[in-house]
Amino acid sequence: MTTNEVLRITLAQTDLVWENPEQNRRNLEDQILGLSGTSDLVILPETFTTGFSMRRGDFAETMDGPTISWMLHLSQKSGLAIAGSLLIKDNERCFNRFVFVTPGQEIFFYDKRHLFSIGGESGVLSPGDQRVIVNYLGWKIALYVCYDLRFPVWCRNVNSADLLIFTSNWPESRKEVWNILLKARAIENQVYVAGVNRIGTDEEGINYIGESQMINARGEVMLQQDVSQGGWVSYLISKREMQNFRDKFPVSNDADHFIIN
Repeated sequence: MTTNEVLRITLAQTDLVWENPEQNRRNLEDQILGLSGTSDLVILPETFTTGFSMRRGDFAETMDGPTISWMLHLSQKSGLAIAGSLLIKDNERCFNRFVFVTPGQEIFFYDKRHLFSIGGESGVLSPGDQRVIVNYLGWKIALYVCYDLRFPVWCRNVNSADLLIFTSNWPESRKEVWNILLKARAIENQVYVAGVNRIGTDEEGINYIGESQMINARGEVMLQQDVSQGGWVSYLISKREMQNFRDKFPVSNDADHFIIN
């Protein structure tokens, strides 16, 4: 497997059209294709086909449905891995599923563990029960969705991942929480953390903050390396830099060991 010491990541900070998967796919496609040759991975916001809609009966797709087919085709055409969450029907249950596809047509997915009961998510969706780490270009990438960010035990890393990704619809009213928790997950786990969040206002009147960002293993917000179309932000992350910090300050050697039931 190819191993990249440096990984190029683009965070798709974008508005979403409420409950309109076809229009959202069209809006994203040209920008993704424009990243060809300049990025290795593009991360889309949580529920990028619909916004944070809980109308599962109308908008949940299957794994052989139009959006996954679109992701696979676009990934192969652009040469980028593409990741983002959407409503997925699977064996009579419905999940907020974070799907990660590669140019080699591999599909990985993680089902959101912590459903946002305050917003009604737990009443219509099923929670996942498996942590997922994707090996892509030699990088171990852990997948999480929005509300998972508040639960450090579930996000715990003991050198099992190099990068944690949180795809989100995080509201402006909890802006400070978003910024603090992203840093906390990076510091306690000694990893890169990517937080990608939508912008705009949805049909429920909720405003979204954007503030998509990359945090290094020291908990420092990284300066963006490039800004692509539509306010999307791109970063270069270095495995050597992260490992050098871990070697000099090996916190994981003193970590507690536990089992998640």
